[in-house]
Amino acid sequence: MCVFCKIISGEFNSSKIYEDDKVLAILDLSQATYGHTLVMPKEHYENIFDLEEETAKHLFSVVKKICNHYQETLPNLKGINLLNNSGEKAGQTVMHYHMHILPRYEDDDLENMHFTEHKLNLNEIREVLKIK
Repeated sequence: MCVFCKIISGEFNSSKIYEDDKVLAILDLSQATYGHTLVMPKEHYENIFDLEEETAKHLFSVVKKICNHYQETLPNLKGINLLNNSGEKAGQTVMHYHMHILPRYEDDDLENMHFTEHKLNLNEIREVLKIK
């Protein structure tokens, strides 16, 4: 079972932002920028090539909902990057389809995008960004 399947099943803890019967959105441990979020289907699909169309439609509607919420919630937001790495050569390290939502800020220093763990309080960020 992959790490995201373990998160979805509740075996591993996560900082949930959004959940419905088909999709889970959590804060990424790396927090490349404040609010860096992962959105994944609850059913295991390895990458974009395996993802069913109906699942993709629903997942992207959730991505749009979260982005709109962040636009309203994060006062210093200057933009958002959406990122998906599908396949090892493309940089995919967890073989469960997921979309990164990367809120962008004036001086976020994300020009050379790299995901390293920052010592931010995920509980605090979750409370600010969680869709109620």
